[in-house]
Amino acid sequence: MLCHEINRIFRERVNKGGAILLPGAANALAARVITELGFEAIYLSGAGLTNSYHGMPDLGFVSLPEIAQHTATIRNTTDLPLIVDADTGFGNALNVRHTVRTLERAGASAIQLEDQVNPKRCGHFSGKDVVDIDEARSRIKASVDARQDPNFLIVARTDARATRGFNEAVDRAEAFIEDGADITFVEAPENIQEIRDIPARLKGTPQLVNLVVGGKTPIMDLNSLDDMGYSLVLYANVALQGALYGMQNALSLLKEEGKLDETGPVASFKSRQETVQKDLWDELESRYST
Repeated sequence: MLCHEINRIFRERVNKGGAILLPGAANALAARVITELGFEAIYLSGAGLTNSYHGMPDLGFVSLPEIAQHTATIRNTTDLPLIVDADTGFGNALNVRHTVRTLERAGASAIQLEDQVNPKRCGHFSGKDVVDIDEARSRIKASVDARQDPNFLIVARTDARATRGFNEAVDRAEAFIEDGADITFVEAPENIQEIRDIPARLKGTPQLVNLVVGGKTPIMDLNSLDDMGYSLVLYANVALQGALYGMQNALSLLKEEGKLDETGPVASFKSRQETVQKDLWDELESRYST
């Protein structure tokens, strides 16, 4: 499916209402699993990419070319809408414009931009800070102007809750809506009342809530968040945390026993080939063989 058609369908789905459960993918294999399981969209997590690609914490180490490469790779494996975490946009408004153009060409359906200072930190880490409101708004204005497909969505995130308080975070989200953001994202609300107040105060614009397993935001069920008015319920790194847990278990058993077969805590060889569509590539090879 062509990107502009994926983007159109995704915008219509978001505007239709009803919460979308949004898992994160750190790589194309995770995107394949998410697609197989029937989710509606995928989120390319900057934290997940940094952890899995560099083996480093989410402290601003990932670059635009790396994100673009992984965006294109994931787009090549799935027709699901793809929201791409672009951190701060990698600089000022001019850099943001370049970032949006680059990731839109790479196959993103939406881009997420935040108002942290550079280098950014994971939204659930301590020690983060945000830029002043004028600079934050310039990033969103530049991103809206830069997109070439009108159905390409701009997700505007604020991390101001941690340092400026809840009310300023919501005020920033309101300003981003004025600047043309399609979806707003108040990162790391710290209690259920704050989670409830965000969509209540920002009515008319789709809202994203980020549920980090082990993070600062209370975990709530999808139906409750849907009732509150959220459009996107993000679990950015559940797939990565599950994969890490599985690797630790499988490799610990291998170390302990000195051997491991398909009775162990691993996916089968058959399942692995099915996930990467080996049958499709066999068919293509046969079709083009002389």
